[in-house]
Amino acid sequence: MTSRRPAPNPAAVTPMAFARAIVAAYRRHGRSPDQALKLAQITPLQLQRPEARMTARQMELLSAAAMQELDDEGLAAFGRRLPWGSYGMLARASLTAPDLGVALKRWCRHHDLLTDDIRLTLQAGGQVATIALEELQPLPREVRELSLAFILRNIHGLACWYVDSRIPLLAARFPFPAPPHAEAYAHMFPGALEFDAPQAEIRFDARYLKLPLRRDEKALAQMLQRALSITVLQYRRDRLLVPQVRQALAAHPERAHSAEALAQLLHVSTRTLHRQLKEEGASLQQLKDEVRLERAKDLLWRTDKPVKQVAAAVGFRNEKSFARAFRQWMGTTPAAFRESS
Repeated sequence: MTSRRPAPNPAAVTPMAFARAIVAAYRRHGRSPDQALKLAQITPLQLQRPEARMTARQMELLSAAAMQELDDEGLAAFGRRLPWGSYGMLARASLTAPDLGVALKRWCRHHDLLTDDIRLTLQAGGQVATIALEELQPLPREVRELSLAFILRNIHGLACWYVDSRIPLLAARFPFPAPPHAEAYAHMFPGALEFDAPQAEIRFDARYLKLPLRRDEKALAQMLQRALSITVLQYRRDRLLVPQVRQALAAHPERAHSAEALAQLLHVSTRTLHRQLKEEGASLQQLKDEVRLERAKDLLWRTDKPVKQVAAAVGFRNEKSFARAFRQWMGTTPAAFRESS
């Protein structure tokens, strides 16, 4: 089952089914959820309505109250409790990583030390990074959906927080049938959605793994005061600059002729443009060459324009300089490339 990115989030989109799962966690611990429900301003009537929704703030308040009262950040999903502060400890243990990829690998490895019920892994193949959640033991039915969704939102939110950037999801998959509130998942996991999948996982552009962490101990202490907010709120800023630069170069070649003009187009300083591209392992000249090459190949393949016109269309002053650059890129001349295609 696949769905597309929804319209802007309404005020209350989190399924009340998650609140019922938290109530089930209280029951499994032999405790009453009344105080937590009162704090989150969720009435018994709202709790029982299948179609009811709650706000991100209500979910944050309810989850935090439950985890502290039960002293279990796993909310009764695992064979042993995850004491209050467990996820903060995981965040701190990864804070010194040189980049996001190392931080997430540490987080997954350390999470395995907390429980034997699930295994989290980071896999990076080609252009896609996958955080997969394997269930080693059957999770309790009443809290399984909440647990899988919470853990993936937690690690996704933490990844965004580490690099201070929105990380768009390419896909999110869950190993259970689409629930009655499936449309809410499009707000929690924007991107392609799939239910009845072999395992729970999220996928995103692997280039984010190379971004350096932008947080320190002071920022961590502040975040931990409201740690659960990272699991229910979405980041808007995207620090991955390479695709933005490529898009700008392709869409506005006449307005992106220099670093200064391109920086202005992207609403960043020229210094920031060069620094962030370097952090992502790219250079402006490299990206310009890639965009020009793709444009040149497309024109040579799909049109009968003379090579001189193709050269001018991709920003070269004359055919000779274009042919020289094309040979460096492709190992052949534009004419020979056209004949072989």
